[in-house]
Amino acid sequence: MTAKELAEMLSGRKYGMEITSEEARAAKDAGLVVVYGYSDDNVEFSGAIDEEVGAYEDTTIYLTKDGILEEPACNDAENCTCPYFEAAKNSAKTIMAIWRDGERPSRVFSTDIPHETFTIVDDGEPWCIGIVFSMADLGVTV
Repeated sequence: MTAKELAEMLSGRKYGMEITSEEARAAKDAGLVVVYGYSDDNVEFSGAIDEEVGAYEDTTIYLTKDGILEEPACNDAENCTCPYFEAAKNSAKTIMAIWRDGERPSRVFSTDIPHETFTIVDDGEPWCIGIVFSMADLGVTV
């Protein structure tokens, strides 16, 4: 299965019914990642990455060959800097999750990762433009 084939299969799905568990397993086996919005404050990753990311309004999500780069836990967030995290962040690929309140589609993504797009609908209108990409484009071979 290719990213294009999977995106074509998912396009037109209804909000809340974006991807089946069988499709997520097939995506994982093919080294593919499906990214879509789930409400105004969450982004779902299915397939080779299986995560939920809090993304209220506009959020940048950083990805490395190991998957989603998570912020380090820190007791003093204002004075917390980690040179290793900053280096990883600077070399990571990014996905910008954009929330367009009151517009359709409401959730869209911007990334420099090669990808295919698909449309999720709600009440017959586009709600989200999701993306499908290959882990190989993050430097991972499956």
